[in-house]
Amino acid sequence: MSGVSSGTIAGVFPSVPQDGDRDPQPLPRAAAGVYGASPEDPVLGRAGDDVSLDEPDETEDEEEQEIQEVPVRRQLSVAIAGFAGLLGAGLILGAQTSGPDARAPYAIVIFGVQLLFVLAWTMALRPPTPGLVAGVAVAAGLIADYLAVATDEPSILPLLLLAPVAMVVVVVGQLIGKVDRLRVRDAFGTTLLLVVGVVSFSALIALTRKPTGTQAVVVCLTAVAVALVVARLTDAVFPRPRIAPQVARGATGIILGAMLGTLSAAALGSVLVLPFTPAKGAILGLISAGIAVLVDLAVNFTEAGRSMAGEAPTFWVARHMQGPLGSFALAAPVTYALTVFFLS
Repeated sequence: MSGVSSGTIAGVFPSVPQDGDRDPQPLPRAAAGVYGASPEDPVLGRAGDDVSLDEPDETEDEEEQEIQEVPVRRQLSVAIAGFAGLLGAGLILGAQTSGPDARAPYAIVIFGVQLLFVLAWTMALRPPTPGLVAGVAVAAGLIADYLAVATDEPSILPLLLLAPVAMVVVVVGQLIGKVDRLRVRDAFGTTLLLVVGVVSFSALIALTRKPTGTQAVVVCLTAVAVALVVARLTDAVFPRPRIAPQVARGATGIILGAMLGTLSAAALGSVLVLPFTPAKGAILGLISAGIAVLVDLAVNFTEAGRSMAGEAPTFWVARHMQGPLGSFALAAPVTYALTVFFLS
C-alpha cells in the first residue's frame, strides 16, 4: 500500500488516530436504554436523557378530565319526587270525585295541569315564536277538555283530530310572522310534541266516562306516581350505578321505581272489581311505570346534552317540572288505549 498516502487513510477512517493527533474523536453514545439512537434524535432527545417510551398520551388525560361526574342534589331529588306525588294525587283524586253530571271540576283540574305543561315544555323546547305556540297549545287544551266533556260518546278521536289542526294554525302563524322557513321546519317536531302533550291530558276526562275508565286511571296513574317518587327518592339516597356521568340519575332508582310501580298496580288490581285482576293490574302498571321512568330519564339526558353543547339552561322551575309532567302526559293516552283494547 505504498501508493496510498497517510492523509487518504485519515479521510476514510476518521476515527483512527493519526500521527500528530493528540486526542482521538470519541464515538457518538446512544441514548440511555435505546439501542442505535442518535444523540440529537428529535423524538428521543439528546444523548444521556432519560426518556420513557411508555408515557401516557396527553389527549387521553384531557378527555378524562373533561368528563366530570355531575353531583346529585339530594334536596332537589326529594323536591321533584314531592311534585310528582302531588301531581299524581291530584289527577287520581279528581278522577275519583268526578261523576256522570260532574265532569267540569275534573276538567278544571286537567286544564290547570295543561297550563303547567305548556309553561314547562315551552321554556324547555324553545320553539320559534314561543308566545304563539304557547297560546295555540293552551287553546287546543281548552277545546280538547270541552270535547271530552260535551261529546255524546266518549272518544279520543276528536282529540286526535284537534292536534293537527292546532299544528296548522301554528305553522301558518309562524309563516305570517316572517319566521325563517328552516327554523319552522326544524322546530316542527318539538312543536308537535308540545301540542300533542297538552291534548293528551284530555284523554283522562274521556276515560272517566267509560265503565272501567276511572279504575284504569287510578291503576295506571298510581303506577306512574309511585315509579317517579321511588326513582327520585332512591337517587337522593343511593344514585348508583350512574347511568351517565353527565346525568345525575342512578340505575337503581330507575329499576326500583318501575318494579314498585308495577307492584302497586298489581295490588290495586287485586282489590278492584272485574275485569281487574292482579295480573291485569300488573300489566297496566308495568307499561305505565316503564313509560314514566323512561320519559323522566329522557328529559334529564336532553338537559345534559344542552348543557354539554354550551346552550343556556332551561329556567330551573320549568326544568325540574318537565319530567313528571311529560310522564303523566304520555301515560294518559296509553291508559286510554289499554282500557279500550285490553280491558274491554
